[in-house]
Amino acid sequence: MKLFGSSGIRGLANKVIGPELALNVGMAVGTMADSVVIGKDPRIAADMIEQALIAGLSATGCEVTLGGLMSTPTLAFATVDYDCGIMITASHNPAEDVGIKLWNPDGMAFDSQQQKRIEHIIENNEYATVTWNEVGNVKYEEGFVKRHCNAILSRMQPSHKRVVVDCGCGAGCTITPYLLRQLGCEVISLNCQPDGYFPARNCEPAEKNLGQLIKAVRAFEADIGIAHDGDADRMMVVDEQGNFVSGDELLALFALQQKQDKVVVPVDTSMIVDDALGDTKVLRCRVGDVYVAEQIKASGAYFGGEPSGSWIFPDVSYCPDGIYAAARIVGMIENSSLSKMVVDLPHYTTLRDTIECAEDRKEAAMQRIKQSLEMMGNVTTIDGIRVDMENGWVLVRPSGTEPKIRITAEAREDVDELFDKVMRIARGAIQ
Repeated sequence: MKLFGSSGIRGLANKVIGPELALNVGMAVGTMADSVVIGKDPRIAADMIEQALIAGLSATGCEVTLGGLMSTPTLAFATVDYDCGIMITASHNPAEDVGIKLWNPDGMAFDSQQQKRIEHIIENNEYATVTWNEVGNVKYEEGFVKRHCNAILSRMQPSHKRVVVDCGCGAGCTITPYLLRQLGCEVISLNCQPDGYFPARNCEPAEKNLGQLIKAVRAFEADIGIAHDGDADRMMVVDEQGNFVSGDELLALFALQQKQDKVVVPVDTSMIVDDALGDTKVLRCRVGDVYVAEQIKASGAYFGGEPSGSWIFPDVSYCPDGIYAAARIVGMIENSSLSKMVVDLPHYTTLRDTIECAEDRKEAAMQRIKQSLEMMGNVTTIDGIRVDMENGWVLVRPSGTEPKIRITAEAREDVDELFDKVMRIARGAIQ
């Protein structure tokens, strides 16, 4: 049985993920934990999934605390006082999806071994259910958002910047605008009413979805624009000129701010980070925030993140925290404009494309591609096939969700030639 993807359990509500699955996950978690706190984003299916989880947890004698609507970073922050945290969210996925993500007390998502344990318990029906008089209690508790907000405020200096905040009608509505106002910012809120249909825009804070934010930053002459996904574990920004700042650029800026000896990024990250950080060791891992967190913990790195908008500060939590990241980026521009900071970074051309490839042909195709790419440079196979060369790098990865193979190439010069060469190799391997 395989339930978990790279970021928890996700799928179409009431089809892939419905009450029966949630009940089983609840019983499996309750078999492993004595106390659990549950949070949720505003998705329409969240209440249904929550009720099923409560039933499963209670059936094993687990004590359940309900925190209500909150961001994923807030839930991870709250989990410190429990054996486990459960967040009901599909993060940046569309409104029709729902998901379940499990958290440890240190803010680390369940790792691969813990996920396998959950799957094993469900597959083998090894639930530790209890008698009628041992059923777990359920209680409601307020104050998690306020405590998370206060913890961030204690780490930050005041700021008086004008900020447009686009929460995309997601769970970030509960905290980010209020946090930034308490920091001293002038906050202009955009799509900051929770709505599980996510009517304002697509949940993912990608450039193509942030047209409203870009216009608002320019119209209000703001110093920065901040955008979240559905559960606010991601955070992306627009500079004071209304230009979208890429995830690779943000990775470099965050890493530079607290520059030390090691930083963790996934294999698809630009060499902007490597060149901007100089002597800092850049460790690469599989794509997925849980893998970034695992590598940070194992290596003792001071920071890690993904270009998709996940930023992990281990001195605070191993959970990607879009709320804390929002406060940090506002603090970073207190004495400088964001556009100036971005211009000062190195920049290279990156090309990306996909090739159709049937699922049953992916493994053989990847083997043939690997044989051809090994002659081009230093090969690593942490996640797909990455080849590092003196002038740049290429990455060939099979999609985990679609019948496709993804190709990425970046180079200091002649990137078109490099990209075309790898595309020809991949097409030949698939035929």
